[in-house]
Amino acid sequence: MNNKTAKAYPTKTFFVTMITRDITFEDCIFDLIDNSVDGASRSEGKHPINLDNRADLSKYRISIVASSDKFSITDNCGGMTLNDAADHAFSFGRRASKAYDAYSIGVYGIGMKRAAFKLGRRINVRSTFTDTDDSRTTFAVPIDVTEWLSNDDPLWDFDIDDAEHLDENGVEVVVQKLTREAQTALGNPGFIENLRRMIARDYSLYLKRGLNILINNQVIKGMPIELRKSDDIVPMRDNYEDELEDEGSPEDNRVSVEIIAGMAAPPPESTEPDEKIDGEKGFGWYVVCNGRIVLAADKSAVSGWGTSDWPQWHRQYTGFIGIVLFTASNAAALPLTTTKRSVDVSSNIFIGARLRMRDASKRWIAYTNARKYNLANAKKKEDKAAVISIQNVENQPTIQLPMIPKKRIERRANVHYSVPVSKMKQLAKGFGSIQMPYREVGLKSFEYAYEDLVEDE
Repeated sequence: MNNKTAKAYPTKTFFVTMITRDITFEDCIFDLIDNSVDGASRSEGKHPINLDNRADLSKYRISIVASSDKFSITDNCGGMTLNDAADHAFSFGRRASKAYDAYSIGVYGIGMKRAAFKLGRRINVRSTFTDTDDSRTTFAVPIDVTEWLSNDDPLWDFDIDDAEHLDENGVEVVVQKLTREAQTALGNPGFIENLRRMIARDYSLYLKRGLNILINNQVIKGMPIELRKSDDIVPMRDNYEDELEDEGSPEDNRVSVEIIAGMAAPPPESTEPDEKIDGEKGFGWYVVCNGRIVLAADKSAVSGWGTSDWPQWHRQYTGFIGIVLFTASNAAALPLTTTKRSVDVSSNIFIGARLRMRDASKRWIAYTNARKYNLANAKKKEDKAAVISIQNVENQPTIQLPMIPKKRIERRANVHYSVPVSKMKQLAKGFGSIQMPYREVGLKSFEYAYEDLVEDE
């Protein structure tokens, strides 16, 4: 009996199911892009990707081909070495003894594996790199997922084979025998178009530096993030250093934080829900970790809205953009979730930043409240502001916004009532346009009744 042991290692099916259950196909593809971006960063010397970094990434290319029967991603970002493949790249999780790549996006060491397993059942990873003797070496790691899952006995290793060279040093991942869900997603033009938009946004700092990302041979242009500036309107730009409360050397735990915030567009004149506001979805807080946007245009409690001493987002606040950039040599110190699609709100690094984010948000809230009392004066000053890239924002500890002199105004009465939509549309048509906003229909109705019943007396 003393020689018996209870087996505690997980089954492969359980492990693969767990690591792929809660991620989307977009997350999977982003994990693979992250690996290529990290390769380009390594090739350029592992510099931090922040607003002041002017690295030229124009010689690097990441090409994605997606259809209902195959997915592939190929880059020319330097390649994965044979030692990296043998020792850690195909491990499920980063080994404690493995030194981290400075300023990488990848953290946990599971991205490539879970992405491939989520997408399909036949995977081939091929890498071409320049070896220490300056010769080019190529290897491939073919994975038949169905066959691999059929045997739970250790070891969980994959075979490494010789392979033909890629055209340039880099990595190619080809996934075939796609899962039914992957076939549906990758064969949907709407999914591909949304993926393009997400890449343009979330990798905008890398694309700004010339990195080339293509989907089905279409080049993706980075989404510009811009603010407005004038004598009266000046965005803030503040930076400081923080340290993760964790074991390890200070260098491993140090995080640089930069906060930029201000007016991206004038606030709306009306906040009626039936009125469309251009670009409304793009406003809010953005969080960037080592150059990659992990939270975009957030208006939720994650970035503070609706928490203590901070109101919930309201359409009145439209026009505000804030960006928080976290940069760390050790990516494990960043306030990232495992999917890299949000932030860890319990991180002391993020908690410290959110206190400063609140101050920026409250200044904007106060301004949008004040401008309502002298809208003409506010609009006159807002019209003088020029659009500038966030890279050109100068250091300024707080947001500067116009001082709006408060006009003496007659006390106002707010009226709220509900009527059938069909009647509202008919009345709007009677006033000249069936598309007239409900608020304007209400005002015209009041003016019509007032003129008829009061002014004639």
